[in-house]
Amino acid sequence: MLSLSIASPSTIIFSPKPHIPIPKSSSSSSFNGVKIQKHIRVPPQRVSFSPSSSVVMMSKRLDEMKEIRTKTTEEINEEVVDLKGELLMLRLQKSARNEFKSSEFGRMRKRIARMLTVKRERELEEGINKRLSRKLDRQWKKSIVVRPPPSLKKLQEEEAAAEAEKSA
Repeated sequence: MLSLSIASPSTIIFSPKPHIPIPKSSSSSSFNGVKIQKHIRVPPQRVSFSPSSSVVMMSKRLDEMKEIRTKTTEEINEEVVDLKGELLMLRLQKSARNEFKSSEFGRMRKRIARMLTVKRERELEEGINKRLSRKLDRQWKKSIVVRPPPSLKKLQEEEAAAEAEKSA
């Protein structure tokens, strides 16, 4: 392994295994330094990767973007408002510690982001600059009429139907 020889109390020389050569430096000192190497063996990870799975996900995203691009700007605005309402309902369910799917948060946020991206692409095609876009966005946000999200409407309709069955 390593051999340690002490020449004087102030000088320590490490000499490596005999089969490893010491590189010569151009300086005049005889001390070459200490090189510490750690050999860590990492077990190979077995990851099953199928190229077709990433292709499928990409096509789903492209299909969703095509679907969004077919909508008018007003429809996009309406759906963004609905999705933000759904996001609020999920937050309420989380705070009330009700049962919910946590993956819905990311799915809705990404869907909102895709909608807003298409909206901004259309603004760029029309030549609307960033400052005017923000001004229009502020005006649009102020004009939003607060309404319950579709999931809450559906829940209320189901409760009303259940009440009608009980009373009948």
